[in-house]
Amino acid sequence: MAAGPDPNIGRDLLGGQFQILQKIGSGGMGSVYKAAQPAMNRMVAVKILHPKLANRKDLVSRFRREARAMSHLTHPNTVKVLLYGELEDGSLYIVMEYLEGKNLNQVVRKEGPLPVERAIPILIQVCGALQEAHIQGIVHRDLKPENIFLSTNGGLKDYPKVLDFGLAKVTERELRPGSVMLTQEGMVFGTPEFMSPEQAQGKVLDARSDIYSLATILYEVLTGKLPFEARTPMEYIQHHVTKNPIPLDERVPGKQFPHGLAAVLGKALEKRPEDRFESAAEFADALKPFAGGAGKGYTAMMPKNANAVLEQAAKQHAAALQASKAPAPTFKSPAKTVKMMQQPPAPAAKPAPLAKTPTKADTPARAEAKPLLLVGIAAGCLIAGILITIVAMRLFQG
Repeated sequence: MAAGPDPNIGRDLLGGQFQILQKIGSGGMGSVYKAAQPAMNRMVAVKILHPKLANRKDLVSRFRREARAMSHLTHPNTVKVLLYGELEDGSLYIVMEYLEGKNLNQVVRKEGPLPVERAIPILIQVCGALQEAHIQGIVHRDLKPENIFLSTNGGLKDYPKVLDFGLAKVTERELRPGSVMLTQEGMVFGTPEFMSPEQAQGKVLDARSDIYSLATILYEVLTGKLPFEARTPMEYIQHHVTKNPIPLDERVPGKQFPHGLAAVLGKALEKRPEDRFESAAEFADALKPFAGGAGKGYTAMMPKNANAVLEQAAKQHAAALQASKAPAPTFKSPAKTVKMMQQPPAPAAKPAPLAKTPTKADTPARAEAKPLLLVGIAAGCLIAGILITIVAMRLFQG
């Protein structure tokens, strides 16, 4: 049975501020439309949550989270959120800048693997967008080629924009009362082909999980293949946790890459987060030697003063890891839910915090124990003094 016409086509939103012209994409959460904004004489993209999902508190929370996370990001390589809210019929919407071009997956599928001198500058710019997000406490959690859009707006070529923060992990300060936590321990969200080992195991994530995913994307962009041979989403999840990636120089017979590039990718794809690059900016710096002359102009686009913020985030990450007791993880996507097999965890140590010097924040149990010990000593001394006084008075009276 053919679906009827989309009721949103031709619809006026917010009192005629926006006029929906055509659908340009759809997914499990909602549809994206091209719309005119007459007052500004420009085109915009409007994402509307499927009406049938409006009663799902978890999905509504995820949709709001995407809008809230993206509205806080100003990096030029992150898609701009112009407005978000709720329509008269209860539908949720996000108004974003309209982009012309193709996503990275479409480009690679059409043109084949990209040459190093083209791929590396794209990924360096994406690192800049992620660095800003990470500084603000936002972990994307669903990086994949489809979420990196190569825009041609303004005549620019290969200008990447990072999309879809719908699975973003946002710090508590970004959550409003009534928000549903979508990142509970033991639950695996994301795309199996590109998720980090810790994400595949349902563990607490930090910025280094995005670095792993971005390295997997770069691997595929350069070779046209993923770092593992697998046939199902479950196999990809298991390989991320238990198998070493196929070395870059061995993935495509007869194809060679610049000396040292395989080592950079290998470091970003380490199983243990503490063995990877500590930030997106550090990953970008390691890629710059392979970008030719194009890589030099991206240093200024990296957000500054990141170390203190990342250090604090690392402490919170370590504390959360210590407190978490994750059950067998579950993989979730809009189309399917797959229960992972019960299996022994991979022989990897717990991720260490980025900060090398432990502080009181790293050992809350010890910090709480000291005041309790002092109170106990003081109470003991007081009781002993009272007993001595009573005994002395009785001796004196006798």
